[in-house]
Amino acid sequence: MPRFVHYGMLALLIAGILGGSPALAQNKGQEDLDKATEAKLTASKMSDLAEVIRLCESALAKGLDEENTKFAKQLLASTLIQRGAILAKTINRSPIDARWLPLRKLALADLEKAVGLDPKQPQALYLIGRLNLLPGGNVERATEVINKVIKMDDHEPELRAKALTLRAGLQKDAKAKLADLDEAVRISPRDAAALRTRGLAHADMEKPEKALADFQAAIKLDPKHVPTFEAQALVLAGMKKYDEALVCVDQIRQLKPDSVAPLILRARIHALQSNLKAAVHDLNQAANVHPDNVAVRLLRAEVHQELGQSDKALADVDKALELRPGLPTARRFKAVLLANAGKLDLATDELRELLKTDPDDFRGRLQLAMFYSAQKKPLKAIETYSAVLADHPEDVTGLRGRADALLGIGKHAEAIADYEKALKLQPKDTGILNNLAWVLATSPKEKLRDGKRAITLATEACKLTDYKKAHILSTLAAAFAETGDFKSAVKWSEKAVELGAEDQKDVLVKELESYRAGKPWRELLSPEEPEKKEEKKP
Repeated sequence: MPRFVHYGMLALLIAGILGGSPALAQNKGQEDLDKATEAKLTASKMSDLAEVIRLCESALAKGLDEENTKFAKQLLASTLIQRGAILAKTINRSPIDARWLPLRKLALADLEKAVGLDPKQPQALYLIGRLNLLPGGNVERATEVINKVIKMDDHEPELRAKALTLRAGLQKDAKAKLADLDEAVRISPRDAAALRTRGLAHADMEKPEKALADFQAAIKLDPKHVPTFEAQALVLAGMKKYDEALVCVDQIRQLKPDSVAPLILRARIHALQSNLKAAVHDLNQAANVHPDNVAVRLLRAEVHQELGQSDKALADVDKALELRPGLPTARRFKAVLLANAGKLDLATDELRELLKTDPDDFRGRLQLAMFYSAQKKPLKAIETYSAVLADHPEDVTGLRGRADALLGIGKHAEAIADYEKALKLQPKDTGILNNLAWVLATSPKEKLRDGKRAITLATEACKLTDYKKAHILSTLAAAFAETGDFKSAVKWSEKAVELGAEDQKDVLVKELESYRAGKPWRELLSPEEPEKKEEKKP
């Protein structure tokens, strides 16, 4: 049977036994301390550790001289840390279930008590930090103790590297995060977790080559760690190295032959390749193995949607909702499918039902606002977007959506204000660039127009789209017309007509005729009358 004894304490314990004297035997707590020492040496289960802790606390309570008090506290602290570490390890290995919260509470109680006895306990401090970073933990306490571990120079570098890796996860600044991870790898180059985490940081920073180097180094140290292979495959796929990504997936399948995870990952890679039939084949295999896997159903629904097989997509989403009733992701997806099928009323009904059970569902509220716009109900769209933005004032989708709706009812100043905020958050978004340029070039309100800035914005949007989008070329033409440069306006308007789809031609031709006549284009103020009769509440 495995022992729990901490062999680093063995010499100290033996010294405590052999170094006794008649004077020490007179201590009232000496007998309990002797029993605690013996129990620690023979401990083989959690109940044995509990007995050591009980005896140490009893010995201290009864009274010991200075030397034995110090020894008893050391023995108590080491045993508390040992028991806390075992509980923490159990949490780490167990799936998140109803047991983990009370286990964390017990582990933290032991570890905090140990730190109270001896504040210079790096292992205990590290474990306190790690446990508090689990959901619902005290992040401030975690940060405090992790920083203490990092500042300790007299303990093993491996533990300090682990603490740096934990702190990196708390860093909001990408450079600070990377600095912590670089230091962790430097002081403990064989720490696979630090390498993996740095690889993920490099991937987030769009440095795929560095990410792959870290993942490969981590795999050499820990060749059976599936999440590292998964991360490597996703980075390779992002680099469009699909064949290499699929090789990673094959390695995962060898490690986890009975899991659907590699099939799902392979399907995602096939979808990125636009090899949708292969993606469906993989997902069919996954569904056959695990017909009740919701993730498989939803991903296959996405692929069916891409293939234009809306009925099959809807069937998979309905099955997902049967397996997980009310699942927000599935309900939102179903609403999109219904909207794409032209069933906007049913789509909005689906979202309204979702928001009855979860009125704070951020994505659902945004989708509802979009559907209101698609239904030509701009006032409801604006009201819904405004409610979202009240809680999330820097949401670009909400700002852009509300601006479009405001533009549609002729509230150009308000639309410009929203576009400006959105542009600061996403300066390379071609939709925002184009729409802001359009209103600056075409608003009937003279004080709002700014032709020169409209040219700058529209030109940037054209560059980002390789001058191949008819509606953006149309905006550039309108911007030149606003400045009186009708020669350039005609040039770009003709190009817009050439590239425009059939349903765009009529308006594009009218714009061109206006520029040929030396007249700038003006955005019309759309009437609000049809919607004024409706109730505003969604």
